Amino acid sequence: MRFCTGGKNAAYGMTYENHRSIAGEHGGSHADAHALPSGAPVSIVSYNIHLAIGRDRRYLPERILAVLREIDADVVALQEVQLGARGFDMLGYLAEAAGYEPVAGPTLEHPKHGAYGNAVLSRPAVRTVRRIDLSVPKREPRGALDLELDCDGRPLRVIATHLGLLPAERRTQIKRLLRAFEDDEVMTTVLAGDLNEWFLWGRPLRWLHAYFKETPSPSTFPSGRPLFALDRIWVRPRSVLQSVRVHDSKLARVASDHLPLVGVIRF
Repeated sequence: MRFCTGGKNAAYGMTYENHRSIAGEHGGSHADAHALPSGAPVSIVSYNIHLAIGRDRRYLPERILAVLREIDADVVALQEVQLGARGFDMLGYLAEAAGYEPVAGPTLEHPKHGAYGNAVLSRPAVRTVRRIDLSVPKREPRGALDLELDCDGRPLRVIATHLGLLPAERRTQIKRLLRAFEDDEVMTTVLAGDLNEWFLWGRPLRWLHAYFKETPSPSTFPSGRPLFALDRIWVRPRSVLQSVRVHDSKLARVASDHLPLVGVIRF
């Protein structure tokens, strides 16, 4: 599946949506009861949930829900999520049970699980949604969700993504994301996701450090014995980032093959 590339941003493979028109896909907004106090810090998670298949090879969406409840973050960027259609609507299940507003970013049709890809769960109100096509020919389709959130009157841009497995693929995808960032360099911006970047000296990380400035990158994969920092959170301006940590509870170590990465910002 590829996202529509029409309109003035066709060169970047971007499409825009008024979020009001898509909130009803999962029963409307769940975020109204969770308004952020003025000036409160905002917690953001990146979590590859591996279709809720744990290290024990058991498919248990309720474990992912329990991990999200342990963290109790304001915004969650998810990767490898079932998004409804003919499969189980894991995104709707998590949003309803944990009290979030869901936004789906499907990238492909999984042969067993149906629509599949990225998603964001948000307690701050979602104002706009943009989907960015990061697909590279002859590789698995990839994409990013680009959201504007309303944090008690403070606009926050969150880009959630899951990049490809090959170095050349990731270089192309990071270049597209960097062009997208140029659209709004005033708003506080967060990039969160599974970057699949194994090479600490690789160009994609150097380019992102140059744009965002370097941030802490604790290891998140594999969850049983984390050795690699595949999951990342960057923030611009860097000064608003207060902390980055791994959530390594006993449950998180078995629920998925990745551990959740948690960032806290104050802006």
